[in-house]
Amino acid sequence: MKKVMSRFGEIEYDPQKIVHFPEGLIGFENLRDFVVIPGAGENVLFWIQSIEDPQVAFVLTDPTNFFLDYRVIPDERESAKLNVSTQEECLNLSVVTVHSDKTITLNLQAPILYAPGKNRGLQVILEKSTYATRTPLPSVPAANA
Repeated sequence: MKKVMSRFGEIEYDPQKIVHFPEGLIGFENLRDFVVIPGAGENVLFWIQSIEDPQVAFVLTDPTNFFLDYRVIPDERESAKLNVSTQEECLNLSVVTVHSDKTITLNLQAPILYAPGKNRGLQVILEKSTYATRTPLPSVPAANA
């Protein structure tokens, strides 16, 4: 086990479980290795913490928790960067932003493709897409009393 100081304090992690981003993340191309910090309980949100820069962490979620039909399939180039075949599992993740007015958005235009079998991730930009970088969470109808 190794340790890294982070904005959450000291985190102990297994080096075998580092998620490697061969191209980094958009705006953070020099940061390639992250550890996953799960959310509390059955939370659909979790963090990825850079082990190279303790001040950098991102909140992620599976966008299908909110948008059931959202799906991005890696192309051949992306599969090669993830070191996976087209038949291997590849999950879609989205960066979550909580804005100063407390609204929450997901970046559906630049998802993270995650290959859990290889512990590799790749953020891609969907250039010909109707998805936005600040997609608001859908409204949840109030429960009837």
